[in-house]
Amino acid sequence: MDISELRSEYSGEPFRRIDLDPDPSRQFARWFEQAREVKQPEVNACALATAGMDGKPNARTVLLKYFDADGFVFFTNTESRKAKEIAENPSVAMLFFWQTLERQATIRGTAEKISAAEAMRYFSRRPRGSQLGAWVSEQSAVITSRSVLEMKLEEMKRKFSSGEVPLPSFWGGYRVRPEEIEFWQGRPSRLHDRFRYRKVDDAWIIERLAP
Repeated sequence: MDISELRSEYSGEPFRRIDLDPDPSRQFARWFEQAREVKQPEVNACALATAGMDGKPNARTVLLKYFDADGFVFFTNTESRKAKEIAENPSVAMLFFWQTLERQATIRGTAEKISAAEAMRYFSRRPRGSQLGAWVSEQSAVITSRSVLEMKLEEMKRKFSSGEVPLPSFWGGYRVRPEEIEFWQGRPSRLHDRFRYRKVDDAWIIERLAP
């Protein structure tokens, strides 16, 4: 199938060095809020890329749950494929694509587990269905049918019918501590504006990149 004719022309406003905040986490927060304001669908969704010791990359969509100057946090089953690859090789990348604004933000850094106490604070705020779902799925494991999940869900509903759903020992969060953050603004004629923050000796260096 030849799909070479599929093409969208970008029309974003100029993105200049003077527009950048010196701190990349504040710049990310600025773009994130602007994406929320224009009601970008799944504004906190990003592609998370990992690779284990074999060097073969994998990517999947995860949801960012909070971020600050220390990093970007997401949650998952800690026995999943992504978690096993992070244990082998903590270098990861996160890619946000905010199509409504014709923008991308890419984060490269090191992933590390957050504390159980920090994970519990978030887990306790999840909807009960999501809490039960965390107990049901052996994420990335091969299963025979969906009925396996549905039966396990009913079992968990009975098990935790009274009281709060506890935090599973195999569920938690990861913080990606950034080493590079790139901001990409779509522009006409594919001459996009790109700026990269690169950490050198605890200071951020800002560089313009060719599109």
